[in-house]
Amino acid sequence: MRIGGLASGIDTDSMIRDLMNAERIPLDKLEQQRTKMEWQRDAFRDINKQISELERLITDMRLNSNTINPKKVTSSMEGAVTATGSAAAGNGTFKIAVEKLATNAINTGKASKEKIENFISNNNGETVSFYTYGEADPDKGLEAGMQKRSFEIEQGDTIDSVIKKIQAADKNIRAFYDEAEGQFVMETKRTGEYNTTGEFDGAEIGFKSGESSFFTETFGMKHNQEQGGENAIFHYNDAVQLESKDNRYTLNGMTFTFHDVTGKDESGGLINATLTVTNDVDKAVENITEFVDKYNELIMTLNGTQQEPIYRDFPPLTEQQMEEMSDKQIELWEEKARSGLLRRESIIPSALTSLRSTWSTTVDNDGAFRLMAEIGITTTEDYLDGGMLEIDEVQLREKLEEDVSSVQNLLFNSSEGSDRGLLNRLEDSLETTIGRIEQRAGKGSFTNQMYTMGRELEAMEKRIKAFEDRLVQVEDRYWRQFTAMERAISMMNNQSAMLMNFGGNMPQ
Repeated sequence: MRIGGLASGIDTDSMIRDLMNAERIPLDKLEQQRTKMEWQRDAFRDINKQISELERLITDMRLNSNTINPKKVTSSMEGAVTATGSAAAGNGTFKIAVEKLATNAINTGKASKEKIENFISNNNGETVSFYTYGEADPDKGLEAGMQKRSFEIEQGDTIDSVIKKIQAADKNIRAFYDEAEGQFVMETKRTGEYNTTGEFDGAEIGFKSGESSFFTETFGMKHNQEQGGENAIFHYNDAVQLESKDNRYTLNGMTFTFHDVTGKDESGGLINATLTVTNDVDKAVENITEFVDKYNELIMTLNGTQQEPIYRDFPPLTEQQMEEMSDKQIELWEEKARSGLLRRESIIPSALTSLRSTWSTTVDNDGAFRLMAEIGITTTEDYLDGGMLEIDEVQLREKLEEDVSSVQNLLFNSSEGSDRGLLNRLEDSLETTIGRIEQRAGKGSFTNQMYTMGRELEAMEKRIKAFEDRLVQVEDRYWRQFTAMERAISMMNNQSAMLMNFGGNMPQ
């Protein structure tokens, strides 16, 4: 504890505090520079996140052939069959007659709750088995076919715990017990016929004597009582009969979903559902518009950083300054302090120029379109917009209907030469910008030594630490000087008092 001013009457604490505030001014400026650089680093990283989002959208569009050439499939019997089409689906009309739906296998038995509980309590330690289809598993020495599923009845088991063991033995099986009706149900979760060997009379859930007493003796279940477990059967264009284990089937770029049979006419012939495949121009325009909106958001962000004013009279606040201000005052101050953080950064104007030039380049391919403007997408006339895109929807629709494959080539041709697609070129430009920003501002996984700003921040931290150490020494020196002064004044006061006392005691 330092106490000053006892001899001099000077407020030493306040005086040294004021002196140190003056000494701290260069340190405050250093800390403000550090804060501003951290803000700039974070602003750069936020831009990189936005660029990465646009990149992911372009990648999704490129990998999904339905982005530019989506198909719309209508059905004359939507209650029986519907379909979706990929870009590979040819436009036209197709006929589908659904003769039979795929069904899951189901077997039931009856027993009272008391009978089940008696079996469980009297067969502690017994292994119970049933059989269902399984794929080949060389690691376990299993061949494809009806495979044994087993569980053990243990002390303390209940009906519910046994049912859980049944379902755990084969995840393709669902089981439950209806106590009110005394009915037990086992069924396959998957539809279709898997047991084609004739074993267990072709049942999908099989029981063997001596291994399945829980099912056969308690509930009286037999595999020949099973229902369902059949494949879907449908006819394509009155020419081909096909089967499917489930109620979906992919053919010729289309995925059919069966909801019901299409029925038969009076003569017993199968009734066809008519499915019509056309280009879904509305969806294509929607996808392209989504990209343009996302791109324009990025351009607005980049362009905005170069148009923000710089308020030089509003540096970042120090901790002491924040203590003297209200939250609202801090918010308003920092709004101006953060303005124009990236205005002098050359990476941003360079990125804007690179992105804008992408749209004016020619794609030399065999398609009908070589420029973006030919399909109704252009940059805005106002150069202050920074190269934002706008869409002539009428022209875009017309070109998509006229030659969708040429639009696809214009945007996504993946070659490396002069015929490289425009969005592929845009991706290249975005990658370059991301790389330059990471060199300057890094990313979350980088150490400070891996990027320019990080190295500058570390150097700044060392200067701040050295300055703080020097301030401690300066403050100690001030206290030593004031302490010496107080000691000298105290000695003078003591001498003065002694002289006064000596003078007062002299004879008159």
